[in-house]
Amino acid sequence: MMPKFPARWGEAESALKAVQVAFDVEEAVLRAVRYAAFCNELSPSDQIRQVLDLPISSRPKRPRLTVSLSEADYIVLAERYGLAAEDKLAIKERVTNDLIAFAFTQSSPPSS
Repeated sequence: MMPKFPARWGEAESALKAVQVAFDVEEAVLRAVRYAAFCNELSPSDQIRQVLDLPISSRPKRPRLTVSLSEADYIVLAERYGLAAEDKLAIKERVTNDLIAFAFTQSSPPSS
């Protein structure tokens, strides 16, 4: 039996009932889906939904990159930037600047 969700969660209730499904596929399939998602400016999940003719959320998504950083990673980055490992916000700002600098050294994909 599903629990009753608070009314303020509204439309999020259906998302809370969704189940994430993982597919074990060959590397070529992973690359094809990721490449198509990139070309179509979709997330890999939305690209899979498009392949399956399922609805895709029209809500605008916040453009962002993610990476998991361990405490050891923060120590390495803090040393690199001359910051305290506990100053995670300052480290995040410096990493953001490094990613922006990296982007300018790459050949740019076509913009929409």
